[in-house]
Amino acid sequence: MPREWTRSVLARTIDHTVLKAIATEQQVRELCVEARANGFASVCVNPYWVPLCARELAGSKVVLCAAVGFPLGADATAVKAEAAKLAARQGAQELDVVINVGAAKSGDWRAVEDDLREVVKAAGKAAVKAVLETCYLNDAEKARACEAAGKAGARFVATGTGFGPEADAVEDVRLVRKIVGDRMGVKAVGGIRSYHDAIKMLEAGADRLGTSAGVTIICELPE
Repeated sequence: MPREWTRSVLARTIDHTVLKAIATEQQVRELCVEARANGFASVCVNPYWVPLCARELAGSKVVLCAAVGFPLGADATAVKAEAAKLAARQGAQELDVVINVGAAKSGDWRAVEDDLREVVKAAGKAAVKAVLETCYLNDAEKARACEAAGKAGARFVATGTGFGPEADAVEDVRLVRKIVGDRMGVKAVGGIRSYHDAIKMLEAGADRLGTSAGVTIICELPE
């Protein structure tokens, strides 16, 4: 990863995110305006907002990402797959999909893998990021979850949803990067509120940063 972070390079790591239940149409529109103005990698929203964001981002290089199975990952596989298919049809180019955490904690790794594989299949050309929710997993489970995500065809693993309890996100990023090597992208989520938070995650091995503080992070970039 580069040591000297320019505004444009840093911006292209940011998934500018609004996933709260109380997010309004105006807030989602502003999210898109900010993403376009700052050249962020993507905006990440709940599926309801995908058609609006597709219109707002038309003609830009900002990718549209939809959250699927948020935040629990406990939807039936068919529901997740249908949500992924619909979001992709409506314009989502990336999908952040929460794994079946309960199956993972039960040691049913076949179920975790099969669940993700069906979503990947339904997503078509849209890239799937498997959200591991590492705050609930021990290190051995994190390794198995990464393995399942890779076998299922996910292109990224993400550490969490941002809705679970805060864990040592930097260490989780470092561990996940060690596990997946250069075979998959790594997205860091949780506690990324400042430029210094962002740099710590990137230096630990993250390719993408899921945060609602993208504008703050860019503005804090040293001159």
